[in-house]
Amino acid sequence: MHSDHSEYFRYTNKSRLDKAVNSLLGTMEGITIDARISPAELKFLTDWINDHQSLRDRHPFNEILPVISSVLEDGVITGDEREDIIWLCERFCSTEYYSTVTAGIQRLHAIMGAIASDRIITEEELNGLTEWLQEHEYLRRCWPYDEVETVITTVMADGKIDEKEHEYLLAFFDEFTAAGDKQTIARPPVSAGKTVNGLCTVCPTITFKDSLFCFTGASRRCSRDQFEEIVRILGGHILSSVTPYLDYLVIGSEGNPCWAYACYGRKVEKAIQLRKQGSRLLLVHENDFHDAVEEVIG
Repeated sequence: MHSDHSEYFRYTNKSRLDKAVNSLLGTMEGITIDARISPAELKFLTDWINDHQSLRDRHPFNEILPVISSVLEDGVITGDEREDIIWLCERFCSTEYYSTVTAGIQRLHAIMGAIASDRIITEEELNGLTEWLQEHEYLRRCWPYDEVETVITTVMADGKIDEKEHEYLLAFFDEFTAAGDKQTIARPPVSAGKTVNGLCTVCPTITFKDSLFCFTGASRRCSRDQFEEIVRILGGHILSSVTPYLDYLVIGSEGNPCWAYACYGRKVEKAIQLRKQGSRLLLVHENDFHDAVEEVIG
């Protein structure tokens, strides 16, 4: 924070306080998600606290920060200390100003940033994050819940993380490293031109009636007209382009299974941008679309 701005933080609104509590809770969950805490992860937490010193005299941080500072004095966080801090944060986690969904997404962002803070992402951490996602399924359709779930499913398909997958995971998780705004990564893998594995949502729930669909990419199974006719028969509607009102962008299966955004052009790029802005639209693989059709027509 620039020194010129510090005097104005006495007027910090409730939204910033709530977001900070949710972020702290997620950070604690993230650095301890594999039941181990590295020196780099401890430093990440310390940096978070230092970046939020302006809140030290504001409730609830006048209760939370002294407790954490005391815990960090010996450079170790025991299991009991971890549970105490998480319990304390949860007592102050407000979902009154923000919706429950917003609070949950703030926690998820912080968890991912904390996991990547020591530059090592392990199978144990991904398994722990998977459990967290399963416990917070109400966040589905919100960026980046579906993307995180898809990436983990793709990477862990063989039960291990290879070097290339680890490089991608770090690039993806780095987008959510936010110990301070100045540290936030502004160029996610899509912007950097990197290959993105597992583009589409895992096992999406697709509702046809009154939903809006758009199609992109090639398919050996159906023509574009056939896709659109199926949607109309089942009570849905077609859009020719990606808009904030879109429910599903269906991506044809033709091509390399390890997709790069560039392979599908601006519709996919626009859909990702809209999801980051809060849209609930889903990117759906053609195979999941056909499975959903079969479920409806029997």
